[in-house]
Amino acid sequence: MEVLRTPDARFEGLPDWPYEPRYGDVTDAGGTRMRLHYVDEGPRDGAPVLLMHGEPSWAYLYRHIIRGLAEKGHRAIAPDLIGFGRSDKPSLRTDYTYERHVAWMSDWFRAMDLKDVTLFCQDWGGLIGLRLVAAFPERFAGVVVANTGLPVGSGMTEGFKSWLELSQTIPVMPIGGLINMGSARALTDAEVAAYDAPFPDDTYKEGARQFPTLVPVTPEHASVEENRAAWKVLETFRKPFLTAFSDGDPITQGGEALFQARVPGAKDQPHTMLHGGHFLQEDSPGPIVDILDAMIRRRD
Repeated sequence: MEVLRTPDARFEGLPDWPYEPRYGDVTDAGGTRMRLHYVDEGPRDGAPVLLMHGEPSWAYLYRHIIRGLAEKGHRAIAPDLIGFGRSDKPSLRTDYTYERHVAWMSDWFRAMDLKDVTLFCQDWGGLIGLRLVAAFPERFAGVVVANTGLPVGSGMTEGFKSWLELSQTIPVMPIGGLINMGSARALTDAEVAAYDAPFPDDTYKEGARQFPTLVPVTPEHASVEENRAAWKVLETFRKPFLTAFSDGDPITQGGEALFQARVPGAKDQPHTMLHGGHFLQEDSPGPIVDILDAMIRRRD
């Protein structure tokens, strides 16, 4: 497996991004070692909050949330998925599979040895993050899901269908422009550039290109059975499980109902609808911090 690494200079001077880069190693089944980047801010003894991004963003999506959580005394941990952000990027589209991503993130999660974790996940951060919850339920104290799902081959929204087609046909994938399109507010030019930073050219974007095709929206997709097995665990998960979808995302519209109906821990939780587009972290960072802080304090 050939692996690309974005030069560090690409990440200098990004707005609202003062965070020290940290790295862990993950090893592919074929023996290739890759560097996985993450942010880890706030007191070491604070309640750990795992912030998982999706496609085609990176931990920069959580920049305001990281600061807000740390200011409230919590430990904010935001990894970059392999293929995104400052993490290494396999060079071939075929290197990217759903199960490989679950395995890579599981390796990193085990090495971090986190306990009593509160997960916030959006987009592919949910598809992968909820698989972590299913694999390590004893390590999680609570979950907040936002604009995500755990599909098992039962179809797709019209919004996702449109995104899938666009992602596979657009000649050049404008990463920052896509984040801007998927946010309710208009990002600044500097913010758009920060989302473009991990990708010096299209050779670095193979993961971003491949991810939409991996979502198991048909019975023929890979990972359908693995997700069914994960649902069986979630259907026994009785710790706090809260939905915080946005009011302006056609891709995941209505997806909160499934979690509320099937996860026992979702009963009697203060589910909410936040303002924003698909990338609601750009539109409602303050409310997201408040939701996470309140969940942790209810446990305390």
